[in-house]
Amino acid sequence: MQKIIFYVVATLCFFISKVTAQETFEQRAKEISNNIENITKEEKKALKEHVEEVNEQLQAGKITQDEADKRKIELATEHAKNIERRVAYEQEQLNILVQERVDGKLKDTIKIKKKYTITFPESNYHKKTKRTTSQFVFAFGVNNLVTNGAIANSDFGYWRSTFYEWGITGRTRLGQEDSALHFKYGFSFMYNTLHATDNRYFVDKGEETVLETYPVNLIDNKTYFKNVFFAIPLHLEFDFSKKREIDGKMYRRSHDGFRFGTGGFIGINTNSKQFLRYEVDGYEIKERQKGDWNVNEFTYGLSTYVGYRNLSLYVKYDLQPMFENNAVDQHNASLGLRFDFN
Repeated sequence: MQKIIFYVVATLCFFISKVTAQETFEQRAKEISNNIENITKEEKKALKEHVEEVNEQLQAGKITQDEADKRKIELATEHAKNIERRVAYEQEQLNILVQERVDGKLKDTIKIKKKYTITFPESNYHKKTKRTTSQFVFAFGVNNLVTNGAIANSDFGYWRSTFYEWGITGRTRLGQEDSALHFKYGFSFMYNTLHATDNRYFVDKGEETVLETYPVNLIDNKTYFKNVFFAIPLHLEFDFSKKREIDGKMYRRSHDGFRFGTGGFIGINTNSKQFLRYEVDGYEIKERQKGDWNVNEFTYGLSTYVGYRNLSLYVKYDLQPMFENNAVDQHNASLGLRFDFN
């Protein structure tokens, strides 16, 4: 009997420890979201302090207006790059987390059926019905170029060419407490990669950027061209989450049902790079080429998403051609999944 009790207790302890140690996808993603949000707040605060110092120098007559404006632009660019650099680790953790979710290594929050219900205080429900809320956004998927109005017969691999995006958004309800219409705004970093086919790579010809065959065999999945944009997305979002009556008023919860968003984005290119990898005499060679590649400095386009709760299908299309002076305009298009963690 003592042995039976021992084994039962040991089994229960093991089970409880596994459940306690199990972190859900939402918990870990929320932690990463908080880290990135704190980084953003710190850099914004530092940028504000530096801009104030520039204004003080301007008022004291130590610098001219043109010098002050130039310095402010430099500071904004510097802190934007600081944000990108500091969140690199968090981005990698998020990529690993998403892959673990796809591989089935993470489970959703454990749900236990009970014969009774728990009524939460109304204040908790009001937190979910605030007029303005914030979200951490992460998206990933496939990416390619639309040429002459078509994406068929592309010069780039369909599954190897990818995109991902992360950012912070705010969402403000338009209308009464039960309104489904919201205005969504914020900032994000967009990463678009292209893997050329047939052993080709991009070559800057002065005014044009074209594809040419590389003299040695490239490693396809490790050779690609990448653009990074700092963007401001703007959307009108319709959130059809269920409504509930509290104190005679109808309230609609946030991100608790079917959602649909439509709008667009504007952005500025922060860097363009080409990565080449190949083998020579048994040695693997890596090259990283950085330049402007005649990529348009500014971009703008349309985007839309439709989904349920935190997960949506996401589509983006750049109205601005990727290259400035190429004979044929090519527009970036992306399709993937989008997570809005409220």
